[in-house]
Amino acid sequence: MTIRDDHALASDLAVEAGRRLLDIRASEGFGEPPALRNAGDRGAHLYLMEALARLRPSDCVLSEESSREDREDPRRQRAERVWIVDPLDGTREFSEEGRADWAVHVALWERGRLTAGAVALPAQGRTLTTGEPPKLPAYQKGRFRIAVSRTRPPEFVQKLAYLVGADLVPIGSAGAKISAVLTGDVEAYVHAGGQYEWDSAAPVAVAQAAGAHASRIDGSELTYNQPDPSLPDILVSLPELAATLLAGIRDLHR
Repeated sequence: MTIRDDHALASDLAVEAGRRLLDIRASEGFGEPPALRNAGDRGAHLYLMEALARLRPSDCVLSEESSREDREDPRRQRAERVWIVDPLDGTREFSEEGRADWAVHVALWERGRLTAGAVALPAQGRTLTTGEPPKLPAYQKGRFRIAVSRTRPPEFVQKLAYLVGADLVPIGSAGAKISAVLTGDVEAYVHAGGQYEWDSAAPVAVAQAAGAHASRIDGSELTYNQPDPSLPDILVSLPELAATLLAGIRDLHR
């Protein structure tokens, strides 16, 4: 693995972390969801941190499960290469029997931009990667679908859907939502309820490699490896829908 390129490494790490999560799910069972969530978060995090330390020892890592001290390490801001990972995106869904809308995110930020990434969807048996970006589905004009949070869909997205003529589709993790855009299960994902860089870095890397639109909800660029990892809103869609959605969002915020 040490001689593999970053695209392949991101994919390999996400797949292996996902395999381990499936094993944890099977061994722990679903009787105590908090314990299962904790075991999954910790197991996938430790694996990814160990693997990156061994395979890319000169790179920095920003992980959802890192300590606050590690997240605020000033070396990350000076680094040219930073891996941004979410070892288990969608812990609620991971702990619910039968749910497949959870993911593993592994992305590489390099000199100001995302250059590689992979989103493993272990319970769905697939991985989306920048090494072989998915082919975007053809846009069919007419009513379309917007992925939203299962538990806290922003009120403005409900208003947006009414304004632009769309249906809302509840999906678990952010990675699963963005992947759904890329695989044709929905046509867009809009979120403004608060997120962090690790929630979107890997799926955005894949979305951009595939040619999808990805931005903040005001149309500005998504930026990563910032001192504050908060990245509170996002829009990912088929490119043909971006202008319509951005215009609708602007209308609602006037």
